[in-house]
Parts: sequence; structure tokens; C-alpha cells
Amino acid sequence: MASKDEGAFWNIISYLIAGMGFWGAAGALLDNFLKTQIFVFIGIFLGLFLSIYLIWVRYVRSDPGNLGK
Repeated sequence: MASKDEGAFWNIISYLIAGMGFWGAAGALLDNFLKTQIFVFIGIFLGLFLSIYLIWVRYVRSDPGNLGK
């Protein structure tokens, strides 16, 4: 049986991968339509930033007593 911390670890990893993948793909589509090469990188970094924000909201802000552990 997986512990709560192990489940949180895999959730965080999946948020990071999914965020970068989704927004990177959106940037790639935008690059394809506009014939540019910059939006895929912007999408990846936007996805990373939004994923980190979501992780912070879900795991850090919701349980402030967990910061010192």
C-alpha cells in the first residue's frame, strides 16, 4: 500500500509533466499556424510555471504545517 507522501510525489511529477506537455503542445500548434518557432518554448515554460503554482496551491498553501518537515 502506498503512503500518502508517495502518492503526493507521483501527483507532483504528473502535474509537472502534464503541464509542460499540454502547454508545450498548444505552443507547437500556435507555432504551426503562425510559422514561428518560439511559442513551443513559451508554452513549456508557461506549463511549468502553472504546474508549480498548482502544486503550491494544492500542497503547500493548503497545509502550512507541512513546510518545516
